[in-house]
Amino acid sequence: MGYKVEKLEGSLAKLIIDVSAEEFEAACEKAYQRNKKKISVPGFRAGKVPRKVVEKMYGKEVFFEDAANIIIPDAYEKTYDEAIKELEIASAPKIEVVEMEAGKPFVFSAEVALKPEIKLGKYKGVEVEKIAVEVTEDEVNEAIERERQNAARIVSVDRAVQNGDTVTIDFEGFVDGVAFEGGKGENYNLEIGSHSFIDTFEDQIIGKNKDDEFEVNVTFPAEYQAAELAGKPAVFKVKIHEIKEKQLAELDDDFASDVSSYDTFAEYKESVKKNLTDKKEDDAKKEKEDAAINAVIEASEIEIPDMMLATTQREMLDEFAQRLKYQGMNLETYFKYTGQTAESMMDQIKPQAEQKIKTQLVLEAVAKAEKIEITDADVDAEIKKIAENYHMEEDKVRETIAGDRVDALKKDLAMQKALDFVRDNAKEKSAKAKASKKAKEEKTEEAKVEGEAKEEAPKKTTRSRAKKTEEKTEEKTEE
Repeated sequence: MGYKVEKLEGSLAKLIIDVSAEEFEAACEKAYQRNKKKISVPGFRAGKVPRKVVEKMYGKEVFFEDAANIIIPDAYEKTYDEAIKELEIASAPKIEVVEMEAGKPFVFSAEVALKPEIKLGKYKGVEVEKIAVEVTEDEVNEAIERERQNAARIVSVDRAVQNGDTVTIDFEGFVDGVAFEGGKGENYNLEIGSHSFIDTFEDQIIGKNKDDEFEVNVTFPAEYQAAELAGKPAVFKVKIHEIKEKQLAELDDDFASDVSSYDTFAEYKESVKKNLTDKKEDDAKKEKEDAAINAVIEASEIEIPDMMLATTQREMLDEFAQRLKYQGMNLETYFKYTGQTAESMMDQIKPQAEQKIKTQLVLEAVAKAEKIEITDADVDAEIKKIAENYHMEEDKVRETIAGDRVDALKKDLAMQKALDFVRDNAKEKSAKAKASKKAKEEKTEEAKVEGEAKEEAPKKTTRSRAKKTEEKTEEKTEE
């Protein structure tokens, strides 16, 4: 097996891959073996029809397509492993069969995007807006109140339903007198005022009592995800089994010791403020990073091949599908409930994919420009960090990060160092200073435009000169 590379315009390349006639014949035989049980020919038992008989009846090409599907993935993977040494392939391949004949080498092409060269703009000292980190007393109190709500005791009460209560109900919904899919629930816990249900469903439960059976009349939103229900009136039959209320604790030392490791409420409150401050500082750091990278991207010249972008979009969609799977849902179910399609999701992901690629290309260019290198000590430190975060032994982490994965880890660490460099060298400006600078730049631009306008405008003739010209014209007329 061999290959050759054809460089194309727009950061693309075509790999021409040829597979020996012997390997192609072996793939044809494998295709025959896979399919022979499904082949039926009069005079032969099922699964016992000789290959030559099948090829005589349907042509020698009968197994070619299956053979190609067998041989291409493995052949491309082997070629990729070789080609990656000289090419930075950045997309999934576009495969086309070039030659497929019995007794001859099988030839196919794989068009791929290559990582594009970029023209790196200014990356040292880019200006970003300074983000003030301040935690107010109200924010601290709100955080404490959320914890107080989470720690509240839920107890059954013998009274009518009030806003904020949790009720255990059975319900079934009907549209035009017919029950609809997904409209039934039993022993469902509903917090009144949470707006979990549509329209005024929860409001109509207020004032009802345990064991009450009643109807709730609502209308589905015009843009409801289930199109067959959108905008339609519905009736829900409801029965209340239990009414529960929250009992909130007093904000004192006992509360602090219950929800934290602190003995006093004052200590607990101070820890809440510190945690909020730490989070805001982390958020500000991330915002500064994003702003600095965006400034570098804006100053750089980057052209992303369409194939590279499409591959990144597909990878991001696959990652999203994997996250859904962990939540017990698949893409098909998600599309059903949201009304989206794979195509619309790909379009939605596109801006994020572009940003992801541009960020990667810029950081790689910065790492190269700054000659950032990753040492064995850097790798050891990262492995130790991973082991601590995932509660694993370092040796186990090393086993999972071996071979090519070490190179990938080094690349990630280099990009992180590049990101740290850009962020740490960024110049922070207050919003007021940035506004002042912008106004000054606009004023300078206006003055420049006015100056150019004056230069281009025709010069005005003075009044005395105009008068002399007029007199000369009159004299010539009289003559």
